[in-house]
Amino acid sequence: MTLPIGELSERKKLILKAIVEAHIRGGEPVGSKYITESKQLSCSSATIRNEMAELEALGLLEQPHTSAGRVPSKRGYRLYVDTLLEEYAMTAKEIAQINQLMKVKMSELDQILDNASKVASSLTNYTGFAIKPRAHAVTVNKYETALIDAHSFILILVASNGAVKTRNVIVESEIDDKILSRLTAALNDLVVGLDAEQISLSTMIALENRMMGDSTLVNTVMKSIYAMLSDLDGGELKVSGLDRLLQYPEFADAENLGELLGAIERKDDILDLVSEIDGENVNVVIGSPSSVKVINNSTLVFKPIRARGKTVGAIGVIGPLRMDYARVLATLDNLGGNISHLLGDAPMLEGEKHD
Repeated sequence: MTLPIGELSERKKLILKAIVEAHIRGGEPVGSKYITESKQLSCSSATIRNEMAELEALGLLEQPHTSAGRVPSKRGYRLYVDTLLEEYAMTAKEIAQINQLMKVKMSELDQILDNASKVASSLTNYTGFAIKPRAHAVTVNKYETALIDAHSFILILVASNGAVKTRNVIVESEIDDKILSRLTAALNDLVVGLDAEQISLSTMIALENRMMGDSTLVNTVMKSIYAMLSDLDGGELKVSGLDRLLQYPEFADAENLGELLGAIERKDDILDLVSEIDGENVNVVIGSPSSVKVINNSTLVFKPIRARGKTVGAIGVIGPLRMDYARVLATLDNLGGNISHLLGDAPMLEGEKHD
């Protein structure tokens, strides 16, 4: 049985909110006595028990085993997050920690996301993660090169999703600054804007013509470019603070913990989920959507990171269903928004100035 939030009485909303927040804090089933003694409602214990029974019938509360108390269901948590959650005001200390991250000079997106996942874990006390989603048709914005010696150089690829890849390329023929400059210009003229599938035979022939027919050099360079594009397409998941899961009783169950750790290790389900999202808002996945069955007893919250109008990654946390949603959403929104600002895609959050 389902019921739109607008059709719930104010009393039912207050009771559901009180139970969710009490369970988040304590982890134990919540009874009518707690609601009565907290003086959040001026009604009898019997009335509260009846309301709790109706909330259970609506699928918003559950009664574990023979306990007299109730706990929120996944549907109850969902309704709480979507309609009853109050905004969390971040402390000066929390904001300072985010500001400190923004001051660190980081040249690559990988490094920014990796450090952000550590900050997210530290601020929320859950397991933090950073994702570079599957890019599929990622293209290249620019190529750069740097000569090492007569038979090797560094190839630098700046991708359309903001990522930077470097590779040490070893070639048979002798090269110098003049040859390398010609190669760089040819790559930027002929290969920029193409993904791996769009690099055709005619592209290869045009490159060879620009390089005076040196097919060996062109083939060697293109193998490196294909490998770099493949790395970008694959997606990455980096995790921080995995041991924080162990402090929550929900993960004392070996089966629950094993499923979640397996999902993190395999990474594909989580990468697929995040890669499907294209927007700026914080996303909350409570329990198991059809595509990610392995997080059935967990919550995954993430904020997309944007650069030049595109989603280039995400930061988030994984934790129990009874997560401190208000704090997590505020933290990720602030952290993710400021990273997007750092990458040049969003206004800096009001009040957050990074010298």
